[in-house]
Amino acid sequence: MKRISFVFFLALLLSAAPSFAQTPAAKPAAPTGVGKAIPVAEYYEGGQEAMYAFIDKQINYPVLARRNRIQGTCIVSFTLNTDGTMTGIKLVKGVGGGLGEEALRVVRLLKFNKPDYAILTSLPIVFRLSANKPAGNTE
Repeated sequence: MKRISFVFFLALLLSAAPSFAQTPAAKPAAPTGVGKAIPVAEYYEGGQEAMYAFIDKQINYPVLARRNRIQGTCIVSFTLNTDGTMTGIKLVKGVGGGLGEEALRVVRLLKFNKPDYAILTSLPIVFRLSANKPAGNTE
């Protein structure tokens, strides 16, 4: 009886082995910056890539966040008015260490073209520490 159950168990294990050996297909690498298209970016001169290039240039990584190696994504919400100005700028998600305040400061520097209608939107700002970033980029 034990021999039969052992053979049955072994056959069951061997039949299930190929399903365990399968690996999922590799996902394509996400482009730098944010992977999703931001609708309000079409109203920025040069589009989304130019907008994130400007943001990357303007960001000063806070000293507290750099010391504590805080990284993450802050989300800033605002309304883009029909005259191209922004109102109601607020931090929806922060990660601490002064990164939320820095995200708000940089978003306030953005200049948009005039849309046909007011747009309530949110903009993710990604903060990543890297070893090759110059140390002078702090306030």
